[in-house]
Amino acid sequence: MRTLDVVSADGVFLDAVLHPAKAEPVGTVVQAHGITVDKAEGGMFVRLAETLSDRGFDVIRFSYRGHGKSGGTPPGVTVTGEIIDLQSVIELALEQRPEPLSVVAASFGAVSSSLLLPVLGDRIDSLVLWNPVLDLEHTFLNPELPWGLENFNPEQQQRLHTDGRLLIDDEFPISPIMWREFGLYDPLGAYMASSVPSLVVHGDQDSYVSYDIARTAATSRSDTDFHTVRGSDHGFDSTERENEAIRVSADWLETRARRV
Repeated sequence: MRTLDVVSADGVFLDAVLHPAKAEPVGTVVQAHGITVDKAEGGMFVRLAETLSDRGFDVIRFSYRGHGKSGGTPPGVTVTGEIIDLQSVIELALEQRPEPLSVVAASFGAVSSSLLLPVLGDRIDSLVLWNPVLDLEHTFLNPELPWGLENFNPEQQQRLHTDGRLLIDDEFPISPIMWREFGLYDPLGAYMASSVPSLVVHGDQDSYVSYDIARTAATSRSDTDFHTVRGSDHGFDSTERENEAIRVSADWLETRARRV
């Protein structure tokens, strides 16, 4: 593993590392983490990167602005900024690493990944989504699941006006600007309109992000596979379930890469 020098298109330093392929190169994978975490995605992205490296992939992990050791601050995080960050990393990968290029996005990482699909077109080979946030309305603005009801209820939303921010899990601030973006962007529409092959891996007991929305999207979309991690909450809540998600994703990506 080695560090990468990555600066976003608008000048923000992004903490990034490369796991070089340990076998004959078959492609490159960029990993897009969820909100409040960093390029390790709680350790799962490290383990996935090591697995994919063993199978011949170059893997790039990076932290979005305002996360981990990247530049920016949490209150300055926006959907637009994350789109710029991810595109900057993808452009670097396309210039410097072996193709085909795939993206693995976890949770909120699915927002920027999906919204970039119309821009990238067929320059990206495939997209893997873990417990993806596809519907911003039902995840944040009008939440239906326990995590959303706890974090984004009317009392919490009022804090956007009184305090100028809303805290996720009492620690990560969302600004009024980002909150407004939730009503402007449509990652689900962008994902459904794209023809990029995709795999969705989702726990059927997810109390954060809707399993039903993800399953309906996947089963309604062409060239898309869906895998249920039985009994799992958000983020795959045991070592066994994490291993399952990593194995299924790595197998799917390797099969695609060797077919290209």
